[in-house]
Amino acid sequence: MSTASGTWLARMGVLGAGAIIALNFIAAPVARAADQTFVMKLSTATINDTQHEWLKRFVAAVEKDSGGRIKGEIYPASQLGPIPRQIEGVQFGSIQGWIGPPEFLTGIDARYEALSAPGLFASTDQDVRVINDPAVQKLIFGLGEKKGIEGVSLAPIGPSSFATKTPFRRLADFKGKKLRVLASPFQLEMVRRMDASPIAMTLADVLPALQQGAIDGALATITVYATFQYQDAAKYVTETDQPYLNSLVIISKRWLASLPPDLQKIVRDDAAATSKGIVPFVKDFYKKAYDTWTAKGGELIRLPADEQAAMLAKVSTIGEDLSKDKPDLNAAVKLVFESAKRNK
Repeated sequence: MSTASGTWLARMGVLGAGAIIALNFIAAPVARAADQTFVMKLSTATINDTQHEWLKRFVAAVEKDSGGRIKGEIYPASQLGPIPRQIEGVQFGSIQGWIGPPEFLTGIDARYEALSAPGLFASTDQDVRVINDPAVQKLIFGLGEKKGIEGVSLAPIGPSSFATKTPFRRLADFKGKKLRVLASPFQLEMVRRMDASPIAMTLADVLPALQQGAIDGALATITVYATFQYQDAAKYVTETDQPYLNSLVIISKRWLASLPPDLQKIVRDDAAATSKGIVPFVKDFYKKAYDTWTAKGGELIRLPADEQAAMLAKVSTIGEDLSKDKPDLNAAVKLVFESAKRNK
């Protein structure tokens, strides 16, 4: 072999080794990302209910579909703080996900309350069809984009009612009473139109407030009253069926962006599948909550038909009335009402 040929081969050997080393450096982060385990802390204010069940099903699906690369941790019953702190945790990335009524996000964007406009829904089936409308999901899921959160799922909770310390059998019984609502202008206005005084309060504070007499009743759902055993403090439930409540699942955009693309897709796909699969559980859970409530001494009350109709007429214009001077909110209200009309 000539000296020139030997020198050429030697150079190729050096270059080959350098190329291999460079490729190893490039491949290392990819390999580490593929092997890394990502923790997914999920929070909610409730326990042993639809929201808690949703989280359990979601975690099981994500852990399975990710091959264990995502490890879920569930913190129900406000273990990670009151609802506002949980939401802030998702925005900052210390908590990876939260599930709860979107009305708690109205401080981020007023349009989050569009789905809780009184008079919007007449049945759970209609509610389910609307929250699965692609146009509705596109709107709601994207509202927090600039505030560090991404919506990935909507799931039904059910129709609202009032748990009260004394029986509310007619509309006149609401007059002057102090009633807990979510921090939503729509709910605040609904209670005012029923001649009562609304008090915005997070879930963890409701039962103590009822027990201490700070409020006369609370707006929520039968599933909340039965699960948290309100019957000793407020044994009467008046079923007004308005508004219908839903749960929104938000995920930290910072955390989601840290995942490889395949895991991002798994999170989004499994969230959508979980919400569709949980509907039979929601209906059965509602039925069991009614049975549990009455078995433990609670009473269920319905307004006379004419008064129920009068109440509905009073409150069904709230969405339009409170949004007419707010173009973005008004457009959101119109969107969900048009979807409800198409999906009766």
